[in-house]
Amino acid sequence: MSLLPETTRQVDALVAGAQSAGRTPSLLIGVVRDGALTHLATAGEHPRPDAGLQYRLGSISKTMTATLVMQERDAGRLALDDPLEKHLPGTGVGTLTLRQLLGHASGLRREPDGQWWERAEVGDLATLLAGVSAEKIAYPPHRVYHYSNLAYGLLGGVLERITGTPWADLLRQRVLEPLGMRRTTYAATEPFARGYVVHPWHDTLREEPRTDTGAMAPAGQLWSTAEDLARWAAFLADPAPQVLAAETLAEMCVPVSISDVDSWTGGHGLGLELYRQGERVYVGHGGSMPGYVAALAVHRPSRTGVVGFANSYGFRTGGIGGLALRILTTVLDAEPAFPQPWRPAAAPPPAEVDEVTGRWWWMGASLDLTWDAARGEMVGYVRGERVSVFVPEGPDRWRGRSGPENGEILSVLRDGSGRAVALDIATFVFTRTPDQEP
Repeated sequence: MSLLPETTRQVDALVAGAQSAGRTPSLLIGVVRDGALTHLATAGEHPRPDAGLQYRLGSISKTMTATLVMQERDAGRLALDDPLEKHLPGTGVGTLTLRQLLGHASGLRREPDGQWWERAEVGDLATLLAGVSAEKIAYPPHRVYHYSNLAYGLLGGVLERITGTPWADLLRQRVLEPLGMRRTTYAATEPFARGYVVHPWHDTLREEPRTDTGAMAPAGQLWSTAEDLARWAAFLADPAPQVLAAETLAEMCVPVSISDVDSWTGGHGLGLELYRQGERVYVGHGGSMPGYVAALAVHRPSRTGVVGFANSYGFRTGGIGGLALRILTTVLDAEPAFPQPWRPAAAPPPAEVDEVTGRWWWMGASLDLTWDAARGEMVGYVRGERVSVFVPEGPDRWRGRSGPENGEILSVLRDGSGRAVALDIATFVFTRTPDQEP
């Protein structure tokens, strides 16, 4: 579904203004809706951007590394609370857990030893590990949010040790090929935009090196296009089950740490950055490498996202990430997603379900239970607001799967004749009338 002309004009104006004021050789922002790249706003001519032109992803690569880790967790080959020592023994930081590393809550220092890894040849995993010791822990775990590129180099090493497959090959086989991301590559592949530093005083360009970051590649190596990154944004909104289960991706979006403890506008899940904009929360990640910046932000409930690239290191007007968030908010404010159409059920629910639907009472407060036949779920409403979902787990037994009852048990209580007379939800007993004793 294409954007309305007025929304398109607003997005194009924001991109044109950002490229001009930000003094970046080329800039593009793509809007993604319902799984497709619906609008591409471009500015600048060095080179002229298009949907198939490669730029560097930088740390957006981390979101794909985290997806590989979650695949291994779902397959039972690791646990998120495994200490690093279990998979990479002898590092000196082995008490840190994989969960802490994924969520930047490990206290691990930001960078590996040696020269700035983004512009240097890091070498292989053994070389990276040789520079890791207990001194690399800057803070006790979970004491503060502290972003760590090194953490993702180590996570890439865990993946290689467990699978016996290099990170780049694993990523191609498990993520890129299944999602059709054929222009997302380890090294730059023509056509690609050269990356620059723009001189602050006379606006000349200095081309930056395109480094092979070796064992640090899982933290920021990849190259991609607007078209491919739009596929990744669509995946984050609605994951392909052959790549990752929907409930696993939802787990990745739960905060592990808050990066802004004063106003709670930002945080980090399992490999995904979280951004609060008013009453909405977006998921995604920013990226930078020498000569490049990138942005990815997705509003999962509306399946709407924004992707972006620029080929200059630094962005004088506050960063491509802020621009992406502003554009995503602009699109959602101007064109909120339509709700899914209501459709009548094809048949009544099973008798044991039908008996439980309707209004129940606890301490004068009502709970309305309805049946969602398409999903096979019971949905609870309080004062017309959807609050909980329950899935069947056995005769007269349901498990909460969202809201305040997530994980709790709903048990149907019956009298001597077998009639359902009450519901026990986590020890709170609901009856059919507000004045009935539980």
